Amino acid sequence: MDRTQKEATIADLHSKLQDTGLVVVTHHLGLTVAEVTDLRAKMRAAGASFKVTKNRLARRALKGTQFEGLDGLFKGPTAIAYSKDPVAAAKVVAAYAKSNDKLAIVGAGLGTQMLNADGVKALAELPSLDELRAKLVGMIQTPATRIAGVLQAPGGQVARVLAAYAKKDEQGEAA
Repeated sequence: MDRTQKEATIADLHSKLQDTGLVVVTHHLGLTVAEVTDLRAKMRAAGASFKVTKNRLARRALKGTQFEGLDGLFKGPTAIAYSKDPVAAAKVVAAYAKSNDKLAIVGAGLGTQMLNADGVKALAELPSLDELRAKLVGMIQTPATRIAGVLQAPGGQVARVLAAYAKKDEQGEAA
């Protein structure tokens, strides 16, 4: 990699980190190309990204972002997972690290707050932004359907009572 490529890589990663809510630093010792490809596909499906990084370039890209505190975590074979949703990247990385010993979570940055590996695992157990939105919509819709059911029930009962009286009157007139 020549100097211009390095500068372009740093600028690209820096711009991505500016728009990110969470960065998870991992060690990926011994992951095969197929495993990394599988992990990237899972990350993409969750709205996150996974990138193998050169430590020195990643540390330079961190400067001027809210994740500058992660600088000390870049030792050894590192990769970063990042997403705008503060839970998406943590969920995928934690699930993948559980099933594959070759991927280890080192730490993370959630905004300006730094998390250790246990903090990332705890964050992964939280519902994602989409799941929270779905629960909120469900909670809002449930009372409306209950109200509609309650309002329809008396009307149906009144209609049945009127129909019964009408039948009774018809039978009384017929006799």
